Amino acid sequence: MFWRFAAYGFLKNLRLFEPFLILFFREQGLTFFQIGVLYTVRELTTNLLDIPTGVLADTVGRRVTMVLSMLTYILSFAIFTLTSSFYPFALAMFLYGLGDALRSGTHKALILAYLRMRGWSHLKVEYYGGTRSWSQRGSALNVLLAAILVFFTRTYRWVFALSAIPYIINLLNLATYPAKLDELVKRGKRREGKWGIISLFSFVRSPDYLRALMNSSLYVGLFKGTKDYLQPVLKALALSFPLFLYIGGERRTAVAVGIVYGVIYVLNSVASENSYRLKSALRGREGLAINLTYALGSAAVMGAGITFHLSITWLAVLMFLLLYVVQNLRMPITLSYITGTVPEEKVATALSVESSARTLYAAILSPILGLLADHFGVGVALAVVGAFTFLLTPLVSVRDRE
Repeated sequence: MFWRFAAYGFLKNLRLFEPFLILFFREQGLTFFQIGVLYTVRELTTNLLDIPTGVLADTVGRRVTMVLSMLTYILSFAIFTLTSSFYPFALAMFLYGLGDALRSGTHKALILAYLRMRGWSHLKVEYYGGTRSWSQRGSALNVLLAAILVFFTRTYRWVFALSAIPYIINLLNLATYPAKLDELVKRGKRREGKWGIISLFSFVRSPDYLRALMNSSLYVGLFKGTKDYLQPVLKALALSFPLFLYIGGERRTAVAVGIVYGVIYVLNSVASENSYRLKSALRGREGLAINLTYALGSAAVMGAGITFHLSITWLAVLMFLLLYVVQNLRMPITLSYITGTVPEEKVATALSVESSARTLYAAILSPILGLLADHFGVGVALAVVGAFTFLLTPLVSVRDRE
């Protein structure tokens, strides 16, 4: 099943629009605040529908839920392709958020069920890191294809239409997962109770879990809210770069996006696949690894904002590169830590709550970031939110577990 799991992540990350999403919205005349509101629509939809879609997954099965997720994504891509104003975009973002809610935590639960079935639960970091590395390889190919498409079409619109192709293939991949995995997850969910979230109160008072929840949700919320601001930074770098002056602005931006995002995702793949080495280098101290990466990633956002504001654009790009790499180093370790703080039969609930918490923070952060960007510039906005998250480091630091 490893290659089936890896194929899911690889195909899921072939979202050709992603490296150009903010630039596409800006091309359509939207302000940064409106873009922030659209991001909030997506994140709040995911947050509010996470539990109902979890109940749906319990009822109809996770494979069916994942297939429905792919279908809602495809419909979202169609709306983006055919419309050009704020309200249709809001509907498309709602559908995109619904797709995220339908798959949120679901695929991780299938992987963990498979590892339990094979007696490989102790290999969570290595196995999940391995499958995630293929997601990053998909992202690397994604940005190359997207850059080529924008370079030759000179528009961002068609990246949405062509994104539907890998999602159709992924739909077929998910639909043919073994039924036994569904049954294993369902048994675990039945032990938790029909609504799952009710049983959360039996471990939510655990200091280890609460700190891990806050640490993960704040960091991932920061990452999701700020990562796409690399796009206007790259556009500024491309327009100021003396090479390729003979080609138009969109083409120069496409070249810069293709090169930089390609490097980022190749490094991300290596980082995700080797995240266990960070844990080993720190003598198995998961807590220390999580705390260090939280502080480093927050500082990277702050540094990106300061350097971009000072027009040191190349250094701002390097700060974003660091942010992406740190995210992929810490995710498998954080998953291992969180699942180790709760009873095995409540792992799915714990992951669902963590997912809801991080989408909520991203939903709050996005319009604030957009408002700051409209009034004070992208650099100041990034510096402020990065500094705020960094200052919370002492409050969300986790301790090493035995």
